[in-house]
Amino acid sequence: QVQLVESGGDLVQPGGSLGLSCAASGSIFSIITMGWFRQAPGKQRELVATITSSGATNYADSVMGRFTISRDNANNTLYLQMNSLKPEDAAVYYCNARLRAFKYAAARDYWGQGTQVTVSS
Repeated sequence: QVQLVESGGDLVQPGGSLGLSCAASGSIFSIITMGWFRQAPGKQRELVATITSSGATNYADSVMGRFTISRDNANNTLYLQMNSLKPEDAAVYYCNARLRAFKYAAARDYWGQGTQVTVSS
């Protein structure tokens, strides 16, 4: 089955940088859109950034200019480069993929397990 595996979460200082990766594997026919979401304790999950198969991107206002989302279509891998990190960026970051699996006729959403990003001095 389809699996999303995230990596890169870590403890960083305010103003620091961190890169996240998400590799999609399994019986994938095509990936339509991939994105990053995050959820801090006591708060709802929110959109961070998305990217389509053609490379069109969308960012939350709170990360615009600081984060960069990209993808390697050949390897079904998603990236998030985070710069100028702030304490409010601390959260569990989740990888999302809207994709067509061979088993299903319609696209479905898949989620990674989440990776912890901590921003602290």
